[in-house]
Amino acid sequence: MREPTVPLPTMKLGRLIAVAVTLALPAVVLAPAQPAAADDPPFVGWTAAMPPLAFSFDPSSSNDCEAGRVTCVRQVIRTMRARFNPLAEQCDHDAVFSLAYLRTTEEYLRSTLTPGFFDKPALVNHEDVAFSRMYLDAYDDWADDRVRMVPPAWRVAFEAADSRRVSGSGNLLLGMNAHVNRDLPFVLAATGLVARDGSSRKRDHDQINVMLNRVVEPLVTEAAARFDPGIAFVPTPYGVGYTGLMQMLVAWRETAWRQAERLVAAPDAAARNRVARQIETYAETNAQAIVTATAYQPPLTTTAARDAYCAINGNP
Repeated sequence: MREPTVPLPTMKLGRLIAVAVTLALPAVVLAPAQPAAADDPPFVGWTAAMPPLAFSFDPSSSNDCEAGRVTCVRQVIRTMRARFNPLAEQCDHDAVFSLAYLRTTEEYLRSTLTPGFFDKPALVNHEDVAFSRMYLDAYDDWADDRVRMVPPAWRVAFEAADSRRVSGSGNLLLGMNAHVNRDLPFVLAATGLVARDGSSRKRDHDQINVMLNRVVEPLVTEAAARFDPGIAFVPTPYGVGYTGLMQMLVAWRETAWRQAERLVAAPDAAARNRVARQIETYAETNAQAIVTATAYQPPLTTTAARDAYCAINGNP
C-alpha cells in the first residue's frame, strides 16, 4: 500500500504544465519509442479539467507556492519525507530515487536561503515546487493504476522498481532520467526562460548545478550504505561513481534547457507537439537503455543480496 500524499497547497501542477506547454490542440498522444502493449496504453499528456494557467507564478499571491515562498519548499520536503519513510521501511526499490529527490530538495532549501545564491529566488522556488509535482503526480498516477497518465519514461522507471528488475544504480538513473530529460524541459518552458524584467534565467538554472555538486556525493554514499552497495559505483557514460554521475547530470540539464528553448520557440501548436513527442521519445529511449545496462541477469545476478542488505541497513 502506497503512503498517502501530504497535500500541498497547489493543484496538479505536473499535468497542468504538460497542458500549458505542449498542448494547444484538443488531443495529442505522445507516442513512446517502442510500440506499446495492448495493456499498456500510450501516455496522453493533457487534461481538460483545469485551466492551463492555474499554476502561474504570482509573487503577490496569497498561495505560498504560486508566490514562490520558501514555506512551500518546506512543505514539499515534508511531503517527500512522508513518502520516503515507508518506502525505506519496506525496502521498496522506489526508495532509491525517493531518497535522492528528498536530499536534493533539502539542499535546495539551504541554497535558496543563502543570500545571493539565486538572482530570482522566488521564481526558482516556484519552479522547484512545480518540478516536484511532476514526479509526485507521476508516482500517484502509477500507484493508483492511472497508467495512461504516466509519462513513458516514468512508466519504465516505476515498472522496473515494482518488478525489482534493475540494480540500485538502475533505479537511481531511471528516476533521474525521467525527471531531468522528460520533466525538466516542460517545467522550464512553462515557468519561463526569461524573468519578468527581461533577464535570462540561465544563470539561476546553472546555479542548480553548483547545488547538485554539493549533494550528489553524500547522496550516493547514503544510498549505497542503506539500499545497495553497488550504487557507490553507479555507471554512466562519463565514468563510474559520483564524478561520472555529476557530469552526466550537468549534460542532461543543459540538454533540458535547450529542449525548453525549442518548446518556447515553436511557432505553433503542431510544432510544439512535435518537440514534445521528441522529448518523450528521447527520455523513454534513455530509460530503456538504462534498463538494459542495469538489469539483473538471473541466476548470475539477482535482487536477493541487495534486498537482504537493505533489510538490515535500509531504515537506520
